[in-house]
Amino acid sequence: MKWFGKGSDNVEDARGLSGGKTMLGGGIGLIIVIAGLFFGTDLTGLVSQLPLGESGQQTEVKQGPVTDPELKFVSGVLASTEQVWDEEFNKMGKTYEHPKLRVFTGSTDSACGFAEAAVGPFYCPGDHRVYIDLGFYTDLKDRFGAAGDFAQAYVVAHEVGHHVQNLLGISEKLERARGSLSKTEYNKLSVKLELQADFFAGLWANRAQNLKDFELDPGDLEEALTAANAIGDDKLQKRSGGEVVPDAFTHGTSAQRMYWFKKGFETGDINQGDTFNSNQL
Repeated sequence: MKWFGKGSDNVEDARGLSGGKTMLGGGIGLIIVIAGLFFGTDLTGLVSQLPLGESGQQTEVKQGPVTDPELKFVSGVLASTEQVWDEEFNKMGKTYEHPKLRVFTGSTDSACGFAEAAVGPFYCPGDHRVYIDLGFYTDLKDRFGAAGDFAQAYVVAHEVGHHVQNLLGISEKLERARGSLSKTEYNKLSVKLELQADFFAGLWANRAQNLKDFELDPGDLEEALTAANAIGDDKLQKRSGGEVVPDAFTHGTSAQRMYWFKKGFETGDINQGDTFNSNQL
């Protein structure tokens, strides 16, 4: 994967800052995070709007053009998602709001609560930010066997997919239904939400090929599929030494995740990504 652009101005470098506990909604100490993407645990209530109370969120972050190679890479990926989703939202007669991407080390505060790096990359609908500790990419390679820059790009594109769902009101509908559903029923909807974010990541990869400052290398698609395969709920449950419990799935099986990313990549058509009404799960 080659990126020739200048990158996004919406990257915040918070590495080296320590996060503190954040209180939401006037002091309800909750961690509410969309997507514990890579560890298969449902840490979250999927919400689109959160009451913000007192926040310990760090504000002294570096923002704007970057030169650090790792940061420059995620900045380039974010910039390409901005271009793709600007165009897609324009087709729908809407304006795409660019999310921020905050890079941190160890732990961080967000409008959704306090999170440690072990949570994995996540999207917070309360402040429209994607959060990632770049050390996760080492885990992705060493722990999950998913190496390569395109596998890393998939991580960012998936989380941006949750931002797209937030802007389109999809996550909010799911959250509104939460109170009337059993845990098993809600988990099934959570899987559909995650698979749609995988589809949106695939759609991004399809459209990004047409960007003048972006170029796919041979094997890039396979890198992303390897990552999707490695982080399916079934494989994660087996890896942890337990039995596979489909009712506990929150992100989808390896086969499902690969299917929906590949479908997004092959079609590039947002209308093909309605996982909620599809029987192909």
